[in-house]
Amino acid sequence: MTTIFSGYRLGDLTLPNRVVMAPMTRVRAAAGGLATPSMAAYYAQRATAGLIVSEGVQPSLIGQSNPGTPGLHTDEQVTAWRPVTAAVHANGGRIFAQLMHGGRVSHPDTIGVQPIGPSAVPAVGHVFTPAGPQPAPTPRALDTAEVPEHAESYAQAARRAIDAGFDGVELHGANGYLISQFLSSNANLRTDRYGGSVANRIRFAVEAVSATVEAVGAARTGIRLSPGGTFWGVEDTEVAELYAALLAELARLDLAYVHLEATIDEEVLVGLRRAWPGTLIMNPVLPMGPKQTGRDDADHWLELGADLISFGRAFIANPDLVERLRTGLPLAPVDEATYYQGGDAGYLTYPAYQHTA
Repeated sequence: MTTIFSGYRLGDLTLPNRVVMAPMTRVRAAAGGLATPSMAAYYAQRATAGLIVSEGVQPSLIGQSNPGTPGLHTDEQVTAWRPVTAAVHANGGRIFAQLMHGGRVSHPDTIGVQPIGPSAVPAVGHVFTPAGPQPAPTPRALDTAEVPEHAESYAQAARRAIDAGFDGVELHGANGYLISQFLSSNANLRTDRYGGSVANRIRFAVEAVSATVEAVGAARTGIRLSPGGTFWGVEDTEVAELYAALLAELARLDLAYVHLEATIDEEVLVGLRRAWPGTLIMNPVLPMGPKQTGRDDADHWLELGADLISFGRAFIANPDLVERLRTGLPLAPVDEATYYQGGDAGYLTYPAYQHTA
């Protein structure tokens, strides 16, 4: 019987269990988008996960969404990440870098220029800036000739990620960021080859993934998707058709995995599971929703055909989450006030379970 504690072969990696640490923004990077010793300790504490997917890492300066996030577009950033990946590997873990281009979900105060997007349509809500939350600005719509360089930025960052010691990369195609914006029917109002029809709206995602596969290999490349999700105001029409078409194109590339979020009805998600011939990581509950992923959610999705299960917030407060799940120990609550405040409090201060006599 397959459980979350069963081993799994992912590309060239042997995972000791099927528990994945989901990517979670923690805004603890140093100036210049540099990883820090605290980040090395944070990920190393959680290395018992079958696979860690890092927080979102910007592949270019214009791709940065939030202040305080790390990058993979300079030599200095590569150097800063090496102690992080080394610490995870020293503790027996495996780690992919999530490559996250924010697109329109950014601000000139953060990146120094006007954010870009598929169309001149602002995100819904307030974005984080060095001066605090501000209304999302109207992005500059990319010219057709500019689009390929942003697809290529994922590949360039992927090369740097491997150089920095990561085992692979996950393209962030979810949650209203750049790839998701191109997939969207209301953020993408283009009339060129990147907009309009389903075939055109999936083109940017396919080009970004294809470039990354060419750069670092299919076994080191995954993508995260949020079908039907409405983060930052994106909307998708023809959700089942759109994502089935995207998965059909990605299937030709033999990726390491697709990582789906539970952002639409289970029936649609099960259909996408059937349409995807490769490894599926399932995030069983809505990210940032009212419920955290638990053992029952994991077991349910393994029965529905998922191969690996990602846990987000539970990993923040429980660095020993795998052991707690294995032995039925209670999960520590997370302090939401420390998600993004910086510093080690609420970052390195959650202990492993303390047994008492």
